[in-house]
Amino acid sequence: MKTIAIIGAMDEEVTLIAGSLNDVEHDAMASLDVNRGTLETRSGERIRVVATVGGMGLVNAAATTQFLIDRYDPCAVIFSGIAGSLNKSMHINDVVLGGTLRYLDSDMRLIAQWKPQTEEFHGDARLLEVASAALDDAGINHIVGTIASGNYFVDTPQKVADVAANTHADAVEMEGAAVAHVAARNDVPSLVIRALSDNADTEYEEFRDFDVSEYADTAARLAVDIVTRL
Repeated sequence: MKTIAIIGAMDEEVTLIAGSLNDVEHDAMASLDVNRGTLETRSGERIRVVATVGGMGLVNAAATTQFLIDRYDPCAVIFSGIAGSLNKSMHINDVVLGGTLRYLDSDMRLIAQWKPQTEEFHGDARLLEVASAALDDAGINHIVGTIASGNYFVDTPQKVADVAANTHADAVEMEGAAVAHVAARNDVPSLVIRALSDNADTEYEEFRDFDVSEYADTAARLAVDIVTRL
């Protein structure tokens, strides 16, 4: 049976996914609560899904991705969650699929000396195709774009301007590039899904009390739909 690993940074990003699984069991390891269950594809095949909350930030995302790959040997890794928009043509609850993923604050000339020897990372072509078809069918506005990831919260006009100038990204968040990086090191296809929750203009103290469930569920429903189409 094929296995797909799905990661979110927060509880809100994984709740719907875990609730969609059949025959769920839980593995508590490596500071993670892994929901292990199955989904049925449109062709009637069963696919095993392991879904977990990995925590916010690049290190948490990288550690979670490597653990899931080592433990469950998935044929693909999907990150599902929310992001701040940097693209003025996109609106709240639209979706950016990670065609390209870049770090905000890393000198990739040095890091790229090691596998996968690239200064940016890319979503898997097949997963991007399946995700785009699912979004078209759902009538959700989306693009295959560039996502920037860093270990700080982007919440001021100056930070937004700096990120946009340095990365030319459509969305900004704190995990996607690390997930894609680790997946590429392990030769595992990956996809980062980001539903836009704000315009990267919400201060953290306000954001922490902000109900992001609607936007997280948009990405989560897409992640589940993608699995059923594989």
